[in-house]
Amino acid sequence: MAIKVKRVYEQYSAGDGFRILVDRLWPRGISKDKAHIDIWMKEIAPSDKLRKWYSHDQSKWKEFKKRYAEELKQHPEFIEQILNYEKEKGTVTLLFSSKEENYNNANALWELVRTKS
Repeated sequence: MAIKVKRVYEQYSAGDGFRILVDRLWPRGISKDKAHIDIWMKEIAPSDKLRKWYSHDQSKWKEFKKRYAEELKQHPEFIEQILNYEKEKGTVTLLFSSKEENYNNANALWELVRTKS
């Protein structure tokens, strides 16, 4: 699978391929030009309610992933869209802005996409 996860504040690389921002809010302090984002899929991000409940509390990680997966079941076309981008573009990078590099919605989404491919 050619789907990666990367923090939007990291250096842009041509190896990132098609870059998708998967956060509901635009990253602070970064311009659209500098971000090199091909598409912003804010609708794929966790709901505000879920995001606030989770609040990057690692003890809630498993439950967060479960609840996020339940939210995404309501919109299977979102994951299909990512898989289609992978087929069309090759490498796809899911971008996130959280300081938490391991326990964030992009990594949870990556796990879900991986099970569908």
